[in-house]
Amino acid sequence: MRFTFEPAQVMALLRSRIVGQDAALAQVEGLLKVVKADIGERDRPLSVNLFMGPTGVGKTEVVRLLAQALHGRADGFCRIDMHTLAQEHYTAALTGAPPGYVGSKEGISLFNSELIQGTYSRPGIVLFDELEKASQEVLRSLLGILENGQLTLAAGTRTLDFRNCLIFMTSNIGARQARRHRQRFAQGWRRLLRVFVRDEAAVLEEALHGHFEPEFLNRIDRILMFEPIDAQWLEALLEVELGKLNQRLAAQQCSLVLDEHARAWLCRHHDARFGARALGRRLRVELEPAIAECVLQGNALRLNATVRNACLVVDAVQGQSTGRSDPITV
Repeated sequence: MRFTFEPAQVMALLRSRIVGQDAALAQVEGLLKVVKADIGERDRPLSVNLFMGPTGVGKTEVVRLLAQALHGRADGFCRIDMHTLAQEHYTAALTGAPPGYVGSKEGISLFNSELIQGTYSRPGIVLFDELEKASQEVLRSLLGILENGQLTLAAGTRTLDFRNCLIFMTSNIGARQARRHRQRFAQGWRRLLRVFVRDEAAVLEEALHGHFEPEFLNRIDRILMFEPIDAQWLEALLEVELGKLNQRLAAQQCSLVLDEHARAWLCRHHDARFGARALGRRLRVELEPAIAECVLQGNALRLNATVRNACLVVDAVQGQSTGRSDPITV
C-alpha cells in the first residue's frame, strides 16, 4: 500500500484531543481507512467532506490534527479562508486572473500546489474554512475540483491536481437556528421524549439546502455533524487544554497541577455557544498571568493552582524561588 500512515495511530491522536464528537470521529476513521486501502476512484479527490456545527467544537482542529499526524506539522495543509472571498470577483483569487488581466501570465492563485498534491505516500490536505461566507460564484468555481479533482487556471497556463488530496470544508450554517430549536425542545415532555433530536437535524438540513446549490452538495461525500460542547464535556476538555499548557510549560522546566477548586472555577458559567474556545480563552486570561508571575520570579519546577478568597491563584512549590503569584480577581 502506497500510503504510510496508520489510521489507528491517527485516530488515537484525534480522540485524545477532540472531545464530545464520537460520531463525527467515527466517520473520519472510516474515510481514513478507505484512503489507506487506496480503493477510491482515480479521477477525483481522495475524499470530500463537509464539517457542520457551531463554533468552537473542533471542526478546524480535526484538520490541523490530521495534518500533524500525516505531515508532522499542524500547518501542513492548504487553508482557504472563505470569508475573504465574499464577493463574486474574488473567484479569480482561486482560479487565477483571466487572459489579458494583471497576473494572468503568472498563474497566481491562493492554492498551494505542494500542500494540495502531497506526496506518493502521504495525501495532501486542503481546508475551505467557513464555507457559507463565500459568494455563490466562488462556490461554483469549486465544482470541477470536487467532481474530477482538477482545476485549470483561467489563463490556461497551469492545472492544479487535487486527486491525491483530502478536501475538508467547514460551515456554521444553521447553528444558531439549531441552538434555538434545541433550547426550545430541551425542556418538559419534549426533553423526555427526545423529540428535538430529529427536528434539529431537519433544521440543519433545511439551512444547508437553503444556502448551497444542489449541484454543490451533490459533490460532497460526507456531511459530518459536530455536536455543541455541553457542560458534561468540560472536565475532559479541561484535561486536553491542561495537557497542551503543560507541553508549553515544559520549555520553562515546570509543570502545572489544578486542584478541584481551580477546575470548578475554570469550568464555571460555561456558554455552549462558544464551545472549546471559551475555556481556552479563560485559561489565557485568568490562569496564564498567574503562571507567568511564578515563572518570572524564579525557576519553579511545580505550580499548583487553587482558589483562595474568591480568586484563582498559582503557588510555586519547588525551585529556586517559592514566591506566590498575586491572585487574579474575577
